[in-house]
Amino acid sequence: MDSSAIGVRDGQETATTEIETLFRIERARLIAGLARYLGDISLAEDLAQEALVEALARWPEHGIPPNPGAWLMTTAKRKAIDQWRRRRMMERQQPTLQHEIETGSMGDFAMQQAVLEASLDDEIGDERLSLMFIACHPLLSRDQQVALTLKVVGGLETGEIARAFLTRETTVAQRIVRAKKILREAGIAFEVPDGAERDRRLATVLEVVYLIFTEGYAASAGDDLIRPQLCQEAMRLGRILTSLAPMEVEVHGLLSLMELQASRLPARVGPDGEAMTLEQQKRRLWDRLLIQRGLSGLDTISKLGGDDGVYALQAQLAAVHARAAHFTDTDWGLIASLYDRLFEQVVSPVIALNRAVAHAMAFGPEVGLALLAALEDEPTMAEYPPYHAARGDFLFRLRQLEKAKQAFEQAVVLSGNATERRFLLRRAEDCRVPPQG
Repeated sequence: MDSSAIGVRDGQETATTEIETLFRIERARLIAGLARYLGDISLAEDLAQEALVEALARWPEHGIPPNPGAWLMTTAKRKAIDQWRRRRMMERQQPTLQHEIETGSMGDFAMQQAVLEASLDDEIGDERLSLMFIACHPLLSRDQQVALTLKVVGGLETGEIARAFLTRETTVAQRIVRAKKILREAGIAFEVPDGAERDRRLATVLEVVYLIFTEGYAASAGDDLIRPQLCQEAMRLGRILTSLAPMEVEVHGLLSLMELQASRLPARVGPDGEAMTLEQQKRRLWDRLLIQRGLSGLDTISKLGGDDGVYALQAQLAAVHARAAHFTDTDWGLIASLYDRLFEQVVSPVIALNRAVAHAMAFGPEVGLALLAALEDEPTMAEYPPYHAARGDFLFRLRQLEKAKQAFEQAVVLSGNATERRFLLRRAEDCRVPPQG
């Protein structure tokens, strides 16, 4: 193959990668806008995919348009209208259609098409938030609500959702398919509910927003440790929610938590792409504006009397780190007590694991190991890399190097993230027992 052909191929591959990246950025907005008017999430996903196919065919030759999102939306709308037109034409009986053509009485058909076109062009604000509340409809089970929202709004792959829930990929796929079917058959209106109905769905919406953020903060799969775009999207939705429900303590708690955690993103990855622990991070790189916003959110929570909220407690935990100028200044005793309060409210194996880490830092690794012992029979922990990594760290600090090495190696096997695996492999290598004498 000559060099010119190689150059063309490389150029096409670069263009394809750039287009697919742009599509991932616009995908949720695209699907949400279409779904609101079509009333069918699956159809909206299909039309968005068709728009991507057309972009892949046209943009490498004609160039990426100045506003890729608008181009994709326009293309998807056109395909929706064409599909609607074909369906309407097929539904009409041939004699009736011929009569209308001959007499010029096609007004009803044309008017319906115009209404659809106008509705697709209507500005409704944030379509993604509307879609999120629909995906959290009470007709769906909690598992279906969260899985559907993460897939459609968060843009996560089924495997990523499965890892976030510590469950099988096939199970998550079934939940999503079933959820779409229920919403379609029920003919649910695609809009943000009002009053009590909105409040009933809010807790699930908050959970989903935080899961989107968490996947961005510590990616469960892929080559990159962090996906800042997901964090930004979650915080954007969080800010919209605070304006939608300004007196809801947990809304402010979630936003404060995300802002405080996101402040560390610039320092979480080193110059060579390696994972950086809290102890290793250069705190001068932390985003001071986000820290200020997060701490301000905690002040709002206190004024509203919500310091014991689940998200508020987690935000207070993040604030302890934010206020420490150096790692050695961290008040681990306070963190351990906050985790104790949190665990009283939410009996979760993941929170129990984080509580064990906090107690190990405050009171010694043997205390952490004792708390981890309570999780040994928890099925989800057997497949959860952070559990084995924490156990490895406690054992390493106790100089039980062979057991620590085995724990880190088990975490490597279970991890789906390349950067995390490299970090864990280095920890395992640090456990090599020095030769005797």
